[in-house]
Amino acid sequence: MDQILHYAPFVLAMAATGLLAGFIAGLLGVGGGIIIVPVLDTVLAALGVDPSVRMKVAVATSLTTIMFTSWASASSHRKHKAVDVPLLKSWGPAIFLGVIIGTIFAGLVDGRVLTVIFAVMALLVAANMLIRADNAKLRDDFPNAIVKSGLGLLVGTFSALMGIGGGALSVPILTAFGFDIRRAVGTASAIGFIIAIPGTIGYVIAGWGKAGLPPLSIGYVNLIALVLIIPLSMFAAPFGAKAAHTIPRQYLSYGFAVFLVATSIKMFVSLLSG
Repeated sequence: MDQILHYAPFVLAMAATGLLAGFIAGLLGVGGGIIIVPVLDTVLAALGVDPSVRMKVAVATSLTTIMFTSWASASSHRKHKAVDVPLLKSWGPAIFLGVIIGTIFAGLVDGRVLTVIFAVMALLVAANMLIRADNAKLRDDFPNAIVKSGLGLLVGTFSALMGIGGGALSVPILTAFGFDIRRAVGTASAIGFIIAIPGTIGYVIAGWGKAGLPPLSIGYVNLIALVLIIPLSMFAAPFGAKAAHTIPRQYLSYGFAVFLVATSIKMFVSLLSG
């Protein structure tokens, strides 16, 4: 009984995280990781999980949930014809390679390094979205294949390091190169699926047999969090996607920035207090 009560806050937090993450995934195309990673990191800290592995567990578990959330979100966006399939085919290989690079790097460094990366990148992306809240484009489409592939590599690498579905990075990139914000969000939800599969496999391998992991973990992926987050996030994702097509584009950009700033602040506070 005492053990059940010990994990009760974890169970409740993960249930709430699943609902919120799913809605945000559909609304902003961010795969839900922007919510899952900081919340899971906080809950694991409260449970006394070692900080050297805590962020890795949060990132890995987030990527695994994104496999399911992004599928639900992308399916809903595709009904609204907001997923650019040709872009996915041309951009996907570079993003996939970036995920492999990011996952290998994450397995080699201390988990606190991932916290720094998450906090800094979230703040930079938020600043970009606030400055470009009207989504003024820099030009129409990518200038060439090298730039396109290079940006895809960066999206994949940093998404794997942050445990996000790629929307936080790909949405501002796509809008900068002439994509409508709704189409960018819809495509980003599908990109999350490309990122989550190799990322999950990589984190399972990298964390296999590591000491200090929370109960019921396969590598760095925690099964308790998965069981709670996945069904609730899949349930909520279509509602977010539907809302994305009724909210003005500028408000979507502001909402994106607010969530990123809040996440960045949380990560910096965690580092200073850790």
